[in-house]
Amino acid sequence: MTIAPDGRRMLRVEARNAATPIEKKPEWIRTRATTGPEYSELKGLVRREGLHTVCEEAGCPNIFECWEDREATFLIGGDQCTRRCDFCQIDTGKPAAFDRDEPRRVAESVQAMGLRYSTVTGVARDDLEDGGAWLYAETVRQIHALNPGTGVELLIPDFNAVPELLDVVNESRPEVLAHNLETVPRIFKQIRPAFRYDRSLSVLSRAREAGLVTKSNLILGMGETTDEVVAALHDLHEAGCDLVTITQYLRPSVRHHPVDRWVRPEEFVELSDEAERIGFLGVMSGPLVRSSYRAGRLWGQAMRRRGLQIPDALAHLGEPTTSRQEAASLLARASAR
Repeated sequence: MTIAPDGRRMLRVEARNAATPIEKKPEWIRTRATTGPEYSELKGLVRREGLHTVCEEAGCPNIFECWEDREATFLIGGDQCTRRCDFCQIDTGKPAAFDRDEPRRVAESVQAMGLRYSTVTGVARDDLEDGGAWLYAETVRQIHALNPGTGVELLIPDFNAVPELLDVVNESRPEVLAHNLETVPRIFKQIRPAFRYDRSLSVLSRAREAGLVTKSNLILGMGETTDEVVAALHDLHEAGCDLVTITQYLRPSVRHHPVDRWVRPEEFVELSDEAERIGFLGVMSGPLVRSSYRAGRLWGQAMRRRGLQIPDALAHLGEPTTSRQEAASLLARASAR
C-alpha cells in the first residue's frame, strides 16, 4: 500500500504516477511579476475584505496581468470534486453540503473587487440531482444583477450532457460559456475517465445553438501528438466553439500524470496560427496561458470579429492589446534580449 503525503491511501493510478519524479521545467517556463496600480489596489482590497479567488489560492502566475485588467476567477461548489482527472489539482472526494447562499457571496465579492470581467468555475457535483446546474446558473444571475456592467465567463463540467441541465445553465446568459475538452481522443479516457470526448463537444454545441459565445481549452504535454491537437481543434470548431486556449501541462504533484514533453513556444505559435486558419474567433496559446487568462480580452475579440456591439462598461476589452503569456510575446521578448 502506498501512502500519499496527506496520509490517505494512494489510488493505483496515483501510485503509478508517483514512480516518475517531478520533471524539471525548461527555461521558457518562467514569468516575471509586473505589478501596477490596479493590481496593488485590488490586492490590498482582497486582504482587507477577506475575499477569496482562485487566482491567489492556486498561485496563478498570471494574476498580475489579469488583476491589472480587473479580472478574477472564482471557484464554486466546494473544494471536493466527484470526478478525478489525472492532471487536476482539485481533490476528489465527497463534497460538502450544498450551499445555496454561495452565488450571493460571489456576486458581492465581484462588487467589492470592482471587477469588470469575472470567470466562474467549479467542481463536478454528481452527488446532486441537477449536477449543480442551478448553482452555476444562479451565480451568473446574481453577478449580473449586482454588477450590471461586469462580464461573466462560466466554465462548467458536462452535467452528463443532459439537455435540460445544460439549458438551465445556458439560460443564465453568461457572456461566455466555456467547457474544456483538455485533450485528444486517444488518451482522453486515461486522462479524464469520468468524461467523454464526444459528450464534451456536445456541451459546446448546445451552448452555441443557444446563441452563446463558446470557449474551450487544450492542454499539451500529456502524451498527445501535434497532429492530434490539430484534429481536436477541427473537432472543436465544427462543434461550434468560438474561442480556444492552448497551454502547457504543469504537473501539480507526483500523484498526477507525468509530463510527457515540454512544448516549445514556437509550436504554440504554429498551433495559434493553425487555429486562426481553422476559423476560431479568438485564440490564446502559450506555455503559461490558462483557460481564464485574459478571458475578457478574448471575449472582446470575439464580439469585435462577430461585428457585435460591446457594452460601454466593457469597451476596453475590445481594444487590441498584447498578452505577456502568449507564445508570440514570449519569443519577441526573448529576441529583444
